[in-house]
Amino acid sequence: MQTEDFKDILYDKGDDGVVTLTLNTPKRKNALSAYSFLELYWAMEHFDKDPEAGVMIITGAGNPDSNDPAKEAYSSGGYFSTDVLEGLPDEILQQIDLTDIAQKRFTMKMFNCCKPIIAAVNGLAMGGAFTMTLAGCDLVYMSEHAWVQMPFSKLGLVPELASTYFLPRLLGFQKAKEILYFSKKLTAADCLELGLANAVLPHDELLDYAREQARKLTPPGGAGLAIQEMKRILHKPHAHEVAQALDLENKGLNKLWSTEDFMEGVMSRIERRPPVYRGK
Repeated sequence: MQTEDFKDILYDKGDDGVVTLTLNTPKRKNALSAYSFLELYWAMEHFDKDPEAGVMIITGAGNPDSNDPAKEAYSSGGYFSTDVLEGLPDEILQQIDLTDIAQKRFTMKMFNCCKPIIAAVNGLAMGGAFTMTLAGCDLVYMSEHAWVQMPFSKLGLVPELASTYFLPRLLGFQKAKEILYFSKKLTAADCLELGLANAVLPHDELLDYAREQARKLTPPGGAGLAIQEMKRILHKPHAHEVAQALDLENKGLNKLWSTEDFMEGVMSRIERRPPVYRGK
């Protein structure tokens, strides 16, 4: 898959070697489907192999129906409808493994990429959108209006994208469990205090700041080879454990995917009402 074929994301490489990857399904608040993750996998493949690409910035497309920065979305997380797969050619469908709910293939591709990746979180970041960021982004910059929620427990599911590995190591077990068990909403300021973000910026300054930092990580502004080697050394000892966490997440997700509680969690969100779980 070539970058010009992408439908759910935009891949733009500047003359300075900075790639801006925009999650680009704003009508659904940039929610990520199984097909979106396939495009993200191929985006990482192109980025990793392109000698002229030095740094990637990931952000979300703006809200086409509003100029209010408080209503922007980085991504609203997983998009569960299989309608997005209808009409796709067989060569694309064969690359999508619907049992890989935790997105092991993509997560390991992103985690093993030695080039630096920056998140410019411009709005709400739900579920898989933020766990993707934890797993693969070296630096996380957030808009003052951004907020995070990992709503897995409210959906009757377990987390994915190796967040069960990263969150306890970033926050400690007790805080990680509190956030996951109760699906706690975190403001940008909360994320900064907890160490989940590197900086919080005025909304209009977010992307410019991310680009400024990106240019410090690749020539001529930064020693790109040294940065890449640092990242390789930091990540490689953890790769096996990350892969193991993803396998465990996939086992749990595939077990829970067909439960009544998961269906209740989804329907309660659609119907905008409190869920009533039955433990089935």
